[in-house]
Amino acid sequence: MSVDDPATGEQVPSEVRRRHAELCQEIDDHSYRYYMAAPVISDAEYDELMAELQGIENRYPSLVSQDSPTQKVGAPISVDFAAVEHLERMQSLDNAFNTEELLSWTQRAQNEIAIDAYLCELKIDGLAVDLVYEEGRLIRAATRGDGRVGEDITPNIRTIAAVPLYLDQSQRRAPEVLEVRGEVFLPWGDFHDLNTRLADEGKTPFANPRNAAAGSLRQKDPRVTATRPLSMLVHGVGVHQGASFERQSHAYAALRDWGLPVSDRYRVVETLEGVRSYVEYYAAHRHDPEYEIDGIVIKVDDIAVQRRLGSTSRAPRWAIAYKYPPEEVTTKLTDIRVNVGRTGRVTPYGVMEPVRVAGSEVEFATLHNAQEVERKGVLIGDTVVLRKAGDVIPEILGPVTDLRDGSERAFTMPRTCPECGTPLGREKEADVDLRCPNSRSCPGQVRERLFHIAGRKALDIEELGYVAVTALTQPLAPATPPLRDEGGLFDLTVDQLLPIETYVLDPDTTEPKIDPATGEPKVLTFFANQRGEPKKNVEKLFLQLEQAKQRPLWRVLVALSIRHVGPRAAEDLARHFRSIDAIASASEEELSSVDGVGPAIASSIVDWFSVDWHREIVERWRAAGVRMAEEGFDSGPRTLEGVTVVVTGSLAEYSRDEAKEAIAELGGKVTGSVSKKTGFLVAGDNPGSKYDKAAQLGVPILDEGGFRVLLEQGPDVASQYGLT
Repeated sequence: MSVDDPATGEQVPSEVRRRHAELCQEIDDHSYRYYMAAPVISDAEYDELMAELQGIENRYPSLVSQDSPTQKVGAPISVDFAAVEHLERMQSLDNAFNTEELLSWTQRAQNEIAIDAYLCELKIDGLAVDLVYEEGRLIRAATRGDGRVGEDITPNIRTIAAVPLYLDQSQRRAPEVLEVRGEVFLPWGDFHDLNTRLADEGKTPFANPRNAAAGSLRQKDPRVTATRPLSMLVHGVGVHQGASFERQSHAYAALRDWGLPVSDRYRVVETLEGVRSYVEYYAAHRHDPEYEIDGIVIKVDDIAVQRRLGSTSRAPRWAIAYKYPPEEVTTKLTDIRVNVGRTGRVTPYGVMEPVRVAGSEVEFATLHNAQEVERKGVLIGDTVVLRKAGDVIPEILGPVTDLRDGSERAFTMPRTCPECGTPLGREKEADVDLRCPNSRSCPGQVRERLFHIAGRKALDIEELGYVAVTALTQPLAPATPPLRDEGGLFDLTVDQLLPIETYVLDPDTTEPKIDPATGEPKVLTFFANQRGEPKKNVEKLFLQLEQAKQRPLWRVLVALSIRHVGPRAAEDLARHFRSIDAIASASEEELSSVDGVGPAIASSIVDWFSVDWHREIVERWRAAGVRMAEEGFDSGPRTLEGVTVVVTGSLAEYSRDEAKEAIAELGGKVTGSVSKKTGFLVAGDNPGSKYDKAAQLGVPILDEGGFRVLLEQGPDVASQYGLT
């Protein structure tokens, strides 16, 4: 059907009106993500959509309205947390805390009806949310609330890259209405990075990833939520008009086809023994997932059987949560000490009677800053509650005040640096943290910066471990350390190394380790044997230093310890500016205009290069042969410019980092998830679910030979080589 355009008298075809509506909605969605700092398409792709819309409106002026993207200037959206009623009630789960309670649940269910299969999945300790899609488009997201009514958090959910704004209907048509349930979470590594950043900014760190996820989702300004690396996995279906599923596992397959994030760790098993095996496996591998879990959810897979079993007033009778014991223990806090980080921040940490928690023995735990010690009310001598999970540093949650006997004493923050004696102060008046201002010469800061330089995400110098950097910066002999700052790292000589004697320090505390045989601190001649000859580690160290000189520019940027500049920002800077000199001479405005680099990072870079001795380090490294520019920029085209690549599985000739660097050097972009925008999937051995997703979406899949073709001959040739 067509209607006349009153402005021109021309008929407006129905397909044009439909395309106009689609473009308006799509551009609005992309504008939203842009202003929330979470774009999913490039500026060029956005411009193409806008040009198409403008062309339609130029031809048919009657389609122009005040709501058209061509008539609006983008602006941030606020959240008012309005109450919203769920289409179908969100229920709780009954819990089982041991095998007997789990067996009792299965027996009760099987007494009513035969059960042929159970679906087992991880119970993510995140924030439960409810998403509603209409005709494939996300229209609402809400918190769980009381199960019937939650809070509308749609603008914040839309900033999460894992949540599709539109369902993928290439595999199967989406229902008219689809209500899905899932958990929003913050991965462990990102949680640790977020807490480090908050502490650097003088803000209170989050107690755990769940609190961090909840606090991030309930921000009034979605732009703040967009800065938090939240993710989501869906695990249930509410109302689904226009779709039917025979099994829970069938529903999960459909959700995955529609582009919704579904865990690849769930399993369908036929027996209770299979359920037990799954529960026991993740009890022993609780920290394998990238997110926090507190148990396993077991569901009857057959949906007809689910309906037959029904629900109580609060929970379904066809599902149960098997809860693992909490990873919290109590122990005695014997002391509170401080250490000095690479940026000069002085951080208190607790020394405790050793206790086993989360599979390892713990003796030290972070306390973040003096304000945290006071807020938690912890006294030296307290019995404290300790928590440890994953690879995150153990944390003291608080004291058990009922066990105090009056001998406890308060902690007092030192006034001078424990490493160099310099008076401590705040970098800015509003800062919470105290810092040592002797950034160039403080042995503790130099030691920590060198250890950072040697890290895998920086210059990857394996022989430059904690004992080695201690030896180079704080030797017992000779009196003058070989390295007063990191500028001389690449100028070291064998003669400087051989006389060095050092304490062996514990990297968690920077305290000397004690020799159990003598009760005295361990002393080590680290680089020379008893005859005064170089040990094998000396040859390895110099070989690795030479290799480090050829690391790509982004790794050099990370190694320089510029505040707030991590690997991702460093890659974006290197890709854009191509040389250290261009970065050093760029203005804040030029720096902050780079994708992935905001005002805080830009300001920090300008401040860093304004310091004389920082620039001296760059020049000394340059003189020693360290690579200070991206090679090949002027010698030929960047063949992977604008191409997005996902690498999965194990490659024989490349580590993951080496593959990523090879792609970046040719202008390509590496991401961690497969989407329609992915140019290629490079699949090594054991590629996992990303391979299946790429195959479903028709993304070209390359084996290692195809990857070499991509690097050497470009995407056009590699497309012909692709496995799909």
